[in-house]
Amino acid sequence: MTSRERYRAVTHYQPFDRLFRHEMGPYPETLKRWHAEGLPRDDSYQRIVGYDRFETAPVNVGLAWGFDYETLETTATYEVYRDGDGVIKKKLRDVPPPAMPKYVEFPLRDRETWRKVFLPRLNPESPNRISMHWASLVKQYAVRDFPLGVSAGSIFGWIRNWMGVENVAVMLYDDPAFVQEMMDYIGDLVVEVLKKVVFDVQFDFAVMWEDMAYKTASLISPRHVRAMMLPNYRKITDLLHRAGVDIVMLDSDGNVEELIPLWLEAGVNYIYPMEVAAGMDVVALRKKFGRDLIMGGGMDKRVLAWGDRKAIDAMIEEKRDLMLEGGYIPGCDHAIPPDISWANFLHYREKLASIA
Repeated sequence: MTSRERYRAVTHYQPFDRLFRHEMGPYPETLKRWHAEGLPRDDSYQRIVGYDRFETAPVNVGLAWGFDYETLETTATYEVYRDGDGVIKKKLRDVPPPAMPKYVEFPLRDRETWRKVFLPRLNPESPNRISMHWASLVKQYAVRDFPLGVSAGSIFGWIRNWMGVENVAVMLYDDPAFVQEMMDYIGDLVVEVLKKVVFDVQFDFAVMWEDMAYKTASLISPRHVRAMMLPNYRKITDLLHRAGVDIVMLDSDGNVEELIPLWLEAGVNYIYPMEVAAGMDVVALRKKFGRDLIMGGGMDKRVLAWGDRKAIDAMIEEKRDLMLEGGYIPGCDHAIPPDISWANFLHYREKLASIA
């Protein structure tokens, strides 16, 4: 099977020749460690473990241009800087990623900053939203042998990035109409951009990003999700479904179990990375939601980092039946952290390959 045939078979519960090999990538510090432990510098971990090709088209439904990176203060121990989302952060200079910085100030504060700072960057007609080589790419994509997707945006996650979790949470009660205005605008923006491309190419999937949960629950109530977000999801997924895109992926960390029924109702049917430390159990979730839910991830990064080979094997074996059933693409339950050794990563991928 080609990678495209394999992806479509796995996600549609049809017979497949082997598991689809794909997951979230490693942090830069992880690659540094792997190079020190034997990953050749003139090779790639993707080729060595036999990942399937998996791509998204050059279509931008977010900020048409970001904010310039700017260093605002530097000392011997920390740096204060503005990142590409316009957020001012403070990071320790001697602590490498994935350590998190301190969030100092957010660029989206009120209707004025929304109108002056963000709306110009969220113009659906910005020329750089679609590759200037689109006509040529359409011809190439027509004969591809790999799954191709398109970004379908973010209704909550982007606003959370620009405004901050606490500020959004307060705004939902102090000025819910403003939050609704922003969510509606983003939903319309995504639709306006996507309708220019989704009928040109037979996409295999669309992908959204939210990151809207912590360890135990959603960052906002399911009531708010239903009232404010679900209609915007629906207008996006309705367009995708009309174009024949029936796999809509969504990336959200944390415990999202209470949100899954809402996402399924909204036409979002593939959730990842299913963080185990947050209580996401892919075997239990299949029993609860059945084949309506497709999943990715679900392999505990802590076991990959701290476990021996027996622990890694046991973690994989308990998901064997789920993998063979389909509707599940196993992978690390987040970006691969630097405490996972090259040897453990190789063993984990080899064990998965032995399943199918």
